[in-house]
Amino acid sequence: MPITGIYGPDDFANRPQGQLITPPRAAPVPAGPTWPMPSLEWTPEVERTTAPLYERVKHVIPPIEWPLMAPTINAINELKRARGAVILAHNYQAPEIFHCVADIGGDSLQLAVEATKVKAGIIVQCGVHFMAETSKLLNPDKTVLIPDSRAGCSLAASITGADVRLLRERFPGVPVVAYVNTSAEVKAEVDICCTSSNAVQVVESLGARSVIFLPDRYLATYVASKTDVNIIAWKGACEVHERFTGEELRTFREADPSVQIIAHPECPPDVLAEADFTGSTAHMINWVRAKRPRRLVMITECSMADNVRAELPEVEMLRPCNLCPHMKRITLANILESLLTLREEVTIDPALAERARRSVERMINLKN
Repeated sequence: MPITGIYGPDDFANRPQGQLITPPRAAPVPAGPTWPMPSLEWTPEVERTTAPLYERVKHVIPPIEWPLMAPTINAINELKRARGAVILAHNYQAPEIFHCVADIGGDSLQLAVEATKVKAGIIVQCGVHFMAETSKLLNPDKTVLIPDSRAGCSLAASITGADVRLLRERFPGVPVVAYVNTSAEVKAEVDICCTSSNAVQVVESLGARSVIFLPDRYLATYVASKTDVNIIAWKGACEVHERFTGEELRTFREADPSVQIIAHPECPPDVLAEADFTGSTAHMINWVRAKRPRRLVMITECSMADNVRAELPEVEMLRPCNLCPHMKRITLANILESLLTLREEVTIDPALAERARRSVERMINLKN
């Protein structure tokens, strides 16, 4: 069903004027005990210890670069064990992070849920700020660190809690679904969260004729095409996925008609129309594992293609490459710094966290 309406900040006359929507920063907190910087020399011992890790990434990291990375990787892995920490890495993190220092890898919600199952008291979130917030919501008694709190998200930054309240005023009684790619402030104002993989199921679970779906206009369009529920959308978009075009994909197919194209539903409709498969981050990875295409165009953030190729080197990646500048704020150097200093810690007001947690847990508890 077509989207019945799409709204943005300019559509509300009573929206606070001059309001800047910027990525939130972690609240300043007292630093924990700072540990001394370990040696970062390339030694025979470091080479021996990290050799199994290089086997994981040798198809995507040149041998000449490994001696520059390996000492920091080795130091991080030793330090996380000493600190009793677990490292979560999103699929969009660089291979040296995703495959070499992360204990758990996956999409944003998968990381937060898996973190509830580990005994570690410290979580280092290698992703963007809303992901660290979600980890904190589901792990309120654990210390959650993000190596660089400037790692924001254009999608999460496109809407505020005040915007959700204005939407509720305009559409009284209409339930609100928020993509997990939103701040805790927004999650606190909605009825339930969703991921790209369960968005249709979540929308239909509400039993409503109309649903407000925010903040991604393209994911909303995709959901609307899969359900009879009237979708009222928000004008947010991911700056990585919205840059892809259908024309770009047609160029790849004209050059090689046998190429397979898979895309994330945060992409515009003309991109999805050209794709052989559309699915969430996790579903895209599982599709590649099952199909093992000879040549593949993966329409999502660049590093995910690198991470999949590291696992499946026989799959040749042909890709238009869009990097997320926010994800790339997370580096080996600042992961090490975060473990040494226990900065930057993510904190959420307890009252707001309680409300935001309900919308996330309602999704998690939704029966299939």
